Amino acid sequence: MKESDPSAAVNKWLIALSVGFGAVMGTIDSSIVNVSLPHIRGSVGATLQEITWISTAYIITTVLVMPLTGFLGAFFGQKRVYQASLLIFLIGSALCGMARSFEALVAFRAIQGLGAGSLQPTQQAILRQTFPKEEQGMAVALFAMVIMIGPAVGPTLGGWITDNYNWPWIFYINLPIGALGLLMVARFVHEPEDVLAANRARASQLRGSVDWSGIGLICIGVAALQYVLEEGQSEDWFESSSIRLASFTAAVALVAFVIRELTTPTPAVDLRLFKDRTFAIGTVLGAVQFSMLIGSMFLLPIYMQEVLGFSATDAGIGLMPRVLTMLAVTPLVGRLYNHVPPALTVSTGVVLFAIGSYQLSHVTLDTSTAELATPLVITGIAFACLFVPLTTTALSNIPRHKLIDASGLNSFVRQIGASVGLAVFATLLTRFSAQAKAGLLPLVSAARPETVSFLEGAVTRLGGHGFDAAATRLAALAIVNGRVTAQAMILAFEKSFLLQGMLLLLVLPLALMLRANRQAAIEDK
Repeated sequence: MKESDPSAAVNKWLIALSVGFGAVMGTIDSSIVNVSLPHIRGSVGATLQEITWISTAYIITTVLVMPLTGFLGAFFGQKRVYQASLLIFLIGSALCGMARSFEALVAFRAIQGLGAGSLQPTQQAILRQTFPKEEQGMAVALFAMVIMIGPAVGPTLGGWITDNYNWPWIFYINLPIGALGLLMVARFVHEPEDVLAANRARASQLRGSVDWSGIGLICIGVAALQYVLEEGQSEDWFESSSIRLASFTAAVALVAFVIRELTTPTPAVDLRLFKDRTFAIGTVLGAVQFSMLIGSMFLLPIYMQEVLGFSATDAGIGLMPRVLTMLAVTPLVGRLYNHVPPALTVSTGVVLFAIGSYQLSHVTLDTSTAELATPLVITGIAFACLFVPLTTTALSNIPRHKLIDASGLNSFVRQIGASVGLAVFATLLTRFSAQAKAGLLPLVSAARPETVSFLEGAVTRLGGHGFDAAATRLAALAIVNGRVTAQAMILAFEKSFLLQGMLLLLVLPLALMLRANRQAAIEDK
């Protein structure tokens, strides 16, 4: 930050806190409604299939806005974009809390997502421009804590609010926090003069030829792609005509978008940033890492709730060792960034994640939350070692005035990675479970003496409680089926966790190619 900047006299931690409020709410709201969906479904009269659109609408519009953040920042300035985005997010939150029909709630969640989309990229750009070059690792550590903690805290917070109050309060709670964030941003955040000048120059150029074609293509392509990723599992993927149509639309629109952005002199989204190898490698690795994080965040609560019988709140508490570890280790990794090569830190994170995933692949029906703590702590350290150097290094060569463009692209690719990870592991868990159950069923056939003995014992025990013969027989068969299903789920989780570790190990050679430009300040080149 230059001495002439108005923000030079403002404490950098106040600036970080100011832009942190909105970004953390945006990440929490991507997952906070999930545990409240049964309550919401009863209030708005939606079916099980329809209710997922409350989450899907938010994710689609959030991802849609991310890559356009730089374009918006050029016209209005990144501070105004942040403030407007936070205001839209708060309006959407208030409307969601007041919604009493399914259609209204989906529409208001889409509005909320439109506001949330630019919060992460602008927060990241402001932090990078606020902290001096020797503290860039710490700036990204603060950003990482917001991004990684949101999905972890969201379900637990949503469950607690819903259990103790009512589901509208998962939205209303944003209002006072967001209002404080707006006031603090207005008071403490100031854009650097060189960034403002560069944005004015770019806006002057863009006004003559706004890239409406590129904006239209990315809106169509991203919306279709997110629909495929969010709804593919429930629609049985390409067995569904709507998924096939959306996939074709996404492919055509996104290919046309890339061609358009690489050939027009005034692109809405500056894809030429990927010519920088460091940015490209760091962004791709960040997407892979986030796909593993979100995939793991999906698998573990299901294991805890459906296999171990935890409540949603207890499952969230069970995941706290990972959350607390990330909170503790992420700032340390940020402080070490200038002293340890990013390739070494990232490689350490990859190996630790593989070790933690291997340990998780040995879960059983008797595994306790205490036994889960060790692999959760290991993977928490791993994610801290991955996120901070990947994001910091990815932006290390980017000129100051292009940070918001790069941050938007980085966030966009990372969110697509998260959606892909969620879709892949949701599908694989279902298929692995079905395959495991098909393999186990022959072992419990009526022709096996062990099965006959177990059924007779169960019938005897149930008969002693006053059940008639037909009822005891059905109940005994249900017990056998339940045990087979539980064992099949365990085998499915084992394969899924093991696959996660193996997949991340595959990108280790790419991680070793990371090179950070620590000596050069982030300034125009």
